[in-house]
Amino acid sequence: MTEPRYPRPIGEVPDQTRRLADRAVFTHAYALIPRGVMRDIVTSQLPHWRDSRAWILARPLSGFAETFSQLMVEIQPGGGSDRPEPDPQGEGAYFVMHGQVAIELPDRTEHLEPGGFAWMAPGERYRISNPGKTPACVQWIRKAYEPVPDIDVPASYALDAHRVEPVAMDNADGLWRTTRLIDPEDMGHDMHINIVTFEPGGRIPFAETHVMEHGLYVLEGSGVYYLNGEWVEVEAGDFMWLRAFCPQACYASGQGPFRYLLYKDVNRHPALRLS
Repeated sequence: MTEPRYPRPIGEVPDQTRRLADRAVFTHAYALIPRGVMRDIVTSQLPHWRDSRAWILARPLSGFAETFSQLMVEIQPGGGSDRPEPDPQGEGAYFVMHGQVAIELPDRTEHLEPGGFAWMAPGERYRISNPGKTPACVQWIRKAYEPVPDIDVPASYALDAHRVEPVAMDNADGLWRTTRLIDPEDMGHDMHINIVTFEPGGRIPFAETHVMEHGLYVLEGSGVYYLNGEWVEVEAGDFMWLRAFCPQACYASGQGPFRYLLYKDVNRHPALRLS
């Protein structure tokens, strides 16, 4: 199978001839972080990670998205971490965009390539590394797990997203499909991560307005997103961060598929008090 061509970080800072223009937007309802602003100057080192750097795309902010953080982590050959998750209640999901990643669990090692996905249960003891000869890049989505009495916490697992059968959405004539990387019927999970795909001409035909927060990383193609009354053009490598109840819709605008990785919080009673 041909390796998927997911977008790579640009990294280096532009030279002094570059015009000061890009599509970055931060509003009270959504943020757009385009690929062109994900440069070396905004990366961060992470404690207990070696030969790695991260673009922090989302983190809980008062008055904005509050349920998750999302990072794009570049891991050099031989790099990684023996203590990747600092929060004992932290669950995590990794989606590999480039290179090779090994996740070592107490009873097995999962070897992931582009399109590989792994969900790590809260409190899981694991190591992550790049056993390859070229840099690896992953999306890392983290959340404070919300336990529920009498519902078991799911076990950590890994899968190949390309082997998961997409679900055709209703009344879409095959133009809108969703690949579910977390079982939507398992109430042990308090978040979903999906790959959403629109073929040319496909769209979300209504303005979704709901309590779920979103992180959307565009994996392929281009589209136009309706966000809280504004139309925003997005393309591969861009990231969108949507607050709860932000009205949203989209359509594929290119000649090929428009595809993105989607996070949302689900399956829990809404809290009756502000934390």
